[in-house]
Amino acid sequence: MSTVERPSATSLFEGQRLNQSEFHEIYQAMPPGIRAELIGGVVSMPSPVGKRHYIASANAVGWLWTYRSRTPGIELGDNGSTALDDLGEVQPDAFLRILPDRGGQTEDHGKIIKGAPELIIEVADTSRAIDLGPKLADYERAGALEYVVFTLDPDDVFWHVREGDRLVLQSPDNDGVYRSTVFPGLWLDPIAFLGDDSLGLLATLEQGLATADHARFVADLAARMNSKTAP
Repeated sequence: MSTVERPSATSLFEGQRLNQSEFHEIYQAMPPGIRAELIGGVVSMPSPVGKRHYIASANAVGWLWTYRSRTPGIELGDNGSTALDDLGEVQPDAFLRILPDRGGQTEDHGKIIKGAPELIIEVADTSRAIDLGPKLADYERAGALEYVVFTLDPDDVFWHVREGDRLVLQSPDNDGVYRSTVFPGLWLDPIAFLGDDSLGLLATLEQGLATADHARFVADLAARMNSKTAP
């Protein structure tokens, strides 16, 4: 019978097999500046990000920040540690979550959050195979409701929406726009995003924010204050 080798309590390395609690304890003891994730029970230590990645990531955060600023009751995260379950602790490039006191599906857990945020975004340059493979499986297993991957070279958008226990790849609507099913009014023009067209990106988002669906969502979030009822 084989046994699983456990590492020292002060180091992480690529390919290491741990559960979430073991990973979190060791990760906290690592020197500042080290970035690591637990994906499917396996440690991944991403390489430094390049210019196209950080530009796309900043654009994603700016797009989500604009939406969050007009939608009280939700929270935007940027590379925040997220304990998905016993096999996963990740740092998504960005996420939106409905706050716990508004019926969201995550909870605060010390300095990090526990559970899968409703909407998760990853920017994939060198990490394409991971983001569309093991990470997709982790987010699916943990209950994320929407998962968006912006891939670079080739440039594309992979927008997944939960259907039952699966995250299913979606196509944009007939006008070429993606519309969030979880966050009404969160509209994405993929051509503007991938073309680094910030004005076009925000113009489409503003159209979504002006809809009656978004107004109803804001009112619903306000009514859910201190409620544990899920959306």
